[in-house]
Amino acid sequence: MSGRFEDVDLADVDRWCRTHLGTNVAEELFRAGHLSAVIGLRLGSGRPIVVKVRQPAERLAACWSAHQRLFKRGFPCPEPLVGPEPLGDHVASAEAFVTGGTLFPTSGRAAGPFAYSLARLIELAPRRDELPTLEPPLPWTSPSHRAPGLWPWPDDQDIDLNTIDGPAWIDEAGQGARDRLNMVTRAVSPEPIVGHGDWYTANRRWRGHELHVAYDWDSVIAESEPVIVGLAAAIYPATRGGTEATVEETQAFIDAYTVFRGHAFTRAQIEECWAAGLWNRSFDAKKQFAAQGQVRSLSQDEARERLRQAGVR
Repeated sequence: MSGRFEDVDLADVDRWCRTHLGTNVAEELFRAGHLSAVIGLRLGSGRPIVVKVRQPAERLAACWSAHQRLFKRGFPCPEPLVGPEPLGDHVASAEAFVTGGTLFPTSGRAAGPFAYSLARLIELAPRRDELPTLEPPLPWTSPSHRAPGLWPWPDDQDIDLNTIDGPAWIDEAGQGARDRLNMVTRAVSPEPIVGHGDWYTANRRWRGHELHVAYDWDSVIAESEPVIVGLAAAIYPATRGGTEATVEETQAFIDAYTVFRGHAFTRAQIEECWAAGLWNRSFDAKKQFAAQGQVRSLSQDEARERLRQAGVR
């Protein structure tokens, strides 16, 4: 997987490591990423680390702080080491390189381990008021953008999705999800909590049924609990190639999560879960259609059922 900033000069990274870690880069182990360049390194001290390079954003300070607190509280995530600190026109951070683990737990796509690990994360996460700003929200997690049109600007494509005609059913799904989530905000203004906005299996590794490590702490968000759960429930078994959760798997995730957290959601909160997941899936579907002319993340029949579960139809 090529990184968005795959042309980051290793000499610049070496200088950054000397400044912030007190040692040189001995070897580059790998280079990957999607919205950032993720570079595995072996330092001159012998320690393996990962340096992540991305565009500057004010919200990264809060993401880093949440990552630090979760690590200190025993959640399975890489030890945070540095930053974010400037690296040329970008910013970089460093964390320990955690190896091992499998893409799925031994139970495969079954929702239980995924839901339990999210419940544990939310239990250990800091309060929203303990962190700096997490604004603006990540576009795939929230339709609360203020730009004209239905769709926010994609984080990984240079295109206005609102200029792309159709398919009408994707636009209807996104609009329905947005309307349902906005209705919740207007009605009750739910208290946001801190969670992970990209809780899919490529961002985790497992040992048996236990979570071995969770990655991608740039995706920390502050949203209502049903929104965080609904986002995860819609995508949790997905890999880079697709294979998002079915309707049945989404329901199983929501059910398992409420058991692990020890409190049931109201009907309105369950509908909020479904609306959040549908926003994510319809946004991905719209991007796929714009870029490739075909859709993997959602079907028309599934969009219709997810709208019904969200209380829209």
